Amino acid sequence: MTRSTVPWLRPLAALAVGALFFIPLYIALINVFKESRQVASGAMSLPIPPTFDNLSRVLTSPDSLFWSSLRTSVLVTGLSIIILTLLSAMLGHYLARHSGWWSKAIMVLLLCGLMIPPQVILIPITQVLKALGLMSTLQGLVLFNVGYYVPFGVFVFSGFMKGVPRELEEAAAIDGATRWQTFWRIVFPLLRPATASVLIFLGVWIWNDFLNPLIIYGPREGTTIMTGIYKSLGQYAADFGGMFALMFLATLPILIFYLLLQKQFVKGLTGGATKG
Repeated sequence: MTRSTVPWLRPLAALAVGALFFIPLYIALINVFKESRQVASGAMSLPIPPTFDNLSRVLTSPDSLFWSSLRTSVLVTGLSIIILTLLSAMLGHYLARHSGWWSKAIMVLLLCGLMIPPQVILIPITQVLKALGLMSTLQGLVLFNVGYYVPFGVFVFSGFMKGVPRELEEAAAIDGATRWQTFWRIVFPLLRPATASVLIFLGVWIWNDFLNPLIIYGPREGTTIMTGIYKSLGQYAADFGGMFALMFLATLPILIFYLLLQKQFVKGLTGGATKG
């Protein structure tokens, strides 16, 4: 094999892998615009003729399952990522600016938290939330998200903070700014790439989470968008078109959220990975 053939292999391999990953997306998208009987007879076939009845039926359902689930997911995800971003940025800044053994020990402890699957600690978490009176509440679900995902945010922010010059903070201190003012007015605006990375990663993870909202929040109190899909699966098992329409609508908000922050996304990943 000559060198001249090598440049053709990489695009072909990339195309093959991309096509493989595109197949599930293709199936999910085309079946949104087909009737249930067409989905059952041929899931891979094109929607001819296309129909918007599935989307209309989901959006105008009498039980308002989609809209109630959407409100809950937006509230849980929004509160979680806002609190996580603020806490992670402050703690990441503190650990990055201190080099004592105790700061390194805290960082190691936080990183250990990233290695533990949430399913392993789910039962102890439910016991703690019951003791605090937060089980089956939205506050309890938000508190769980904050406690479990804060190590990831700290890891990203602390890595990115190493590229922010200390001289900026020293100059602000000379001008009379407090530490609080220095962080929020000088440092935090420089952390936009890291903030975008944290918001996107945690937003997608929390939005797509199924097991934790199902156990902690509970179906009696309400459903998130993912538990709402699970609920509709048992209620409308034969309505394949409605199922695909609900899944399609569930992906739109988080997709729009990603597109809004994508410009800063790669900068945050590479910035935190190459410092220090």
